[in-house]
Formats: sequence, C-alpha cells, structure tokens
Amino acid sequence: MNVALVKYNAGNIRSVTYALQRLGIEPCISDDPDTLRAADKVIFPGVGEASTAMRYLKERQLDRLLPTLRQPVLGVCLGLQLMCRHSEEGDTPCLGIFDVEVRKFSQGLKVPHMGWNLLQPTEHPLFSGLPAESYLYYVHSYYAELHAGTIGTTEYGIPYSAALHKDNFYALQAHPEKSGKTGEKILENFLKLEVRN
Repeated sequence: MNVALVKYNAGNIRSVTYALQRLGIEPCISDDPDTLRAADKVIFPGVGEASTAMRYLKERQLDRLLPTLRQPVLGVCLGLQLMCRHSEEGDTPCLGIFDVEVRKFSQGLKVPHMGWNLLQPTEHPLFSGLPAESYLYYVHSYYAELHAGTIGTTEYGIPYSAALHKDNFYALQAHPEKSGKTGEKILENFLKLEVRN
C-alpha cells in the first residue's frame, strides 16, 4: 500500500512514520502534488502553528490540492484544525473541508490540553474494534467545535470534535501515533478504509 505523509514543516512526521512502520507500512513524505495524488492513502499530520502551516501549504499550492484528493485522507492534530474553515490561531483561513470553526480553549482552562483523555466515539469504521473506554493522547490549545461531521467527542471544559468525517476526509484531534494500542487500531482502521461518498 502506498501511503503518503503530507510534508509541510509539521513537527510529528517522524513519530507518525514510526507508527506506520510498526503496521508494516513504509510511507513516503512529500509535498509534491503528483506524489500525493497518486497515493492510496494520505495522512496530514501536524504539530505547529496554523498561520505558518497554511503559508507553507499555499506556497506549494497544497491548499488547492488537498481538498480535491479522492482517496482516504486522515488529518491529525493540527491537520484536523487546518481541514476546518477557519482557526482563531493567527486569525487563519484554513482549507474549508469541514465547515467548522477552530477556537482557543477559554480562559481558566490550562493550555495546552495535554495528556490522556477519553474519546466518546460514534459507531464508525474508523473506531471499529476499540475498547469500550478508549483513551487517546492529546496536545493542543485549539479545538474544533461540534459539527454535523463530528464522529467522536472529547471533553475538556466543554465537549468538542475529537474526530470528524466528510466523504473521503477523516480527522483526529488526538495523536494516534502516541496513543498506544488504541491509536494503533485507529491507524489500522484508516488503512482499511475505502472511499465512501
């Protein structure tokens, strides 16, 4: 299987690569449109700042490419946020795949939200075979609001979108590559997904 990781100067490419290698996948890391278009699956990882990341994507016209991909695409952490309409971080217009706003956690909450937290998943192929109580590892100061495309929630002061789905696009706020067997199962499920329109 040809799996591509989107290169855009995000911080967790290496840990996602290691997680995929544990599943027997040797991903390519690329910001080349033709390479990304030809992949069987695309993972859009991320640790970083929204406006800087979007600037990199625009410089390489990946902001136009990514929403047009037809294979399954998985956004992770910042990747989820950039797949939304707009982020309060740097007042940044994003890719608009999910018509939802990304907001900063309110004052009074310690940020970043960091550590293990409970995922409340819906019945969805991305979460097939997960234990009844599934904990994932989070590191983020911004969150996607609840939305029609929300397929999983986590609560930190308020409930928010821990996972999103629309057509062939999937996104996860937590880091599956740092979430032990539960995260590994989510990645494994993603690799099995077919395009669902």
